[in-house]
Amino acid sequence: MRTNTILRMTLCALFAHTAANVHADPLSYARYDQVRTTDLHLDLKADFARKTLTGYAELSLNWLDKSARSLVLDTRQLSIAKVQVLQPNGRWAAASYMLDKPDAEKGQALRIALSTQPEKVRIYYHTAPTAPALQWMTPQQTMSGKRPFMFSQSETIDARSWAPVQDTPAVRFTYSARIDAPQGLRVVMSAENDQKSTGAGGWKFKMPQPVPAYLLAIAIGELELRNLGPRTAVYAEPARIEAAAYELADTEKMVSAAESLYGPYRWGRYDMIVLPPSFPIGGMENPRMTFLTPTMIAGDRSLVDLIAHELAHSWSGNLVTNATWKHWWLNEGFTTYVTTRIVESIYGKEVAEMGLQLEQEELFASLKDIPVAKQALITRDPDGNPSQTYTDDQLAYPKGAWLLHTLEQRAGRDVFDPFLRGWFDQHAFQSATTEQFVAYLQKNLLDAHPEVMSKAELDEWLYGPAVPATAKHTVSPRLTALDAQRDAWLKGELPTANLDTKNWVAIEWMHFLNTIDGKATAQQMKELDQAFALGKSGNNEVAFRFYLASVKAGYSVREPLTAFLMNVGRKKFVLPLYTALLASPAEREWALAIYRKARPRYHPDTQTNVDKVLGKR
Repeated sequence: MRTNTILRMTLCALFAHTAANVHADPLSYARYDQVRTTDLHLDLKADFARKTLTGYAELSLNWLDKSARSLVLDTRQLSIAKVQVLQPNGRWAAASYMLDKPDAEKGQALRIALSTQPEKVRIYYHTAPTAPALQWMTPQQTMSGKRPFMFSQSETIDARSWAPVQDTPAVRFTYSARIDAPQGLRVVMSAENDQKSTGAGGWKFKMPQPVPAYLLAIAIGELELRNLGPRTAVYAEPARIEAAAYELADTEKMVSAAESLYGPYRWGRYDMIVLPPSFPIGGMENPRMTFLTPTMIAGDRSLVDLIAHELAHSWSGNLVTNATWKHWWLNEGFTTYVTTRIVESIYGKEVAEMGLQLEQEELFASLKDIPVAKQALITRDPDGNPSQTYTDDQLAYPKGAWLLHTLEQRAGRDVFDPFLRGWFDQHAFQSATTEQFVAYLQKNLLDAHPEVMSKAELDEWLYGPAVPATAKHTVSPRLTALDAQRDAWLKGELPTANLDTKNWVAIEWMHFLNTIDGKATAQQMKELDQAFALGKSGNNEVAFRFYLASVKAGYSVREPLTAFLMNVGRKKFVLPLYTALLASPAEREWALAIYRKARPRYHPDTQTNVDKVLGKR
């Protein structure tokens, strides 16, 4: 809405007191202490030619402050056409609004001026082709080469780039949607998906459980589906659907295993979609429709711990959500712990133990690149500038899980399992803080078992750097035996051909490659490649670690690495590889040339992160 100078000055005066108030989430403009969204309805049309979603968002509101006369929403790159409010007579009337100047991190506040407290507000808008949450792909970027594709990634604060919402995990709402899409394309969302729908009259969705905005998700493309069990299915491009269905065949078992530990699955169905390779992360736990990278398809189900992780979020993260991103470890640390328990239940203690040791080793390896101030699970600082007060994203996963493993080991599972299940049950569909968890921990475990952990040690886990010295390291007998071979091989005492790898599983190869990274010679990497064809591995976790160790050793892997970098957009893989390549004088110019070709294929988030690496070189 374009406002003249006088109107804009009036609106600025009206909103001055709102802007001055401090609220809990520094990444959101929303005044959710005054009013909260209870339901969202989206009516949108996908335009692949313009790379936009166009339509309206209708928000149902619960007014907490009876004196409030404004609604503040989060937006990023949204073009607002008009705003309407629902009047008591059932008619929609225009409302005045303004957009703040854009902030590089937070986007723009949409400030709607109101004379009353309406039950519903509608915002008509369209997204930008550069919306950070949405990747629009040409037919040439898909497997069939026939039809385009689009998918979203809203976490952490990018939902605001495709819907005007209170974009904070502190606010949960139910939602529904009607989406128009080109004929021949299927639309799926993080909601109830009708498998029999044809899209006639628009694709319709309903999410009856309240979710935070970051769990809003949509994908549109040439998709087929396969049912895996009575409440599980997978969607994927036609050329990938059979491989996906094979890889994910154990999903129903995982749901049952998680339920036996932590109570009923409360989201109806657990479906998944395998996205194109540019999806920037391993998986996104969007409820009812987990989004997955195709890099987890190894052909032998060796990377399904990723599914266990995303499923675990159905309890930790989706059911009980961090109240702000400062408390990120409550989502990811808890989920990483639950993942190990699900893997153990399905695949046995030996496999879970190897995975846990690998997880802990990679935590320690990462510390050298993480500033000490970022090594705490959470800071004591009040919520302010996230770049100053938030922990390192990746550290929250293994360190948070290690804290929970420590509590479990000392209390025993007979005590700890009911304790953790109680946390999920008592805080279901709520947003929580670290302080709430500490209070729950004290009341429900430590008061009865003070020997489990002192307050000083708990504070060290939460607020201290690295990992406390009291932490018990997991030692897998299988990995210990492997280490003996590795040491002899590195010293040249054991020929490559004599490495006994016939019974190694993917975790063992990952551990082996991690621990020779920066130590093996170019000749040793060449011999490994010739003996085990690691450069052609169908397991992307193994291939990535082989390429990384090879680059650091000076062994040229340009041919397979070119294909990898051109076809895999997962940030976890491409960022360390470009970092290593740019650090090598022999590979730098080649890497820059590859990136120029590959960059258009990557998700905007991956592009931004690699661009930062380039800027440092």
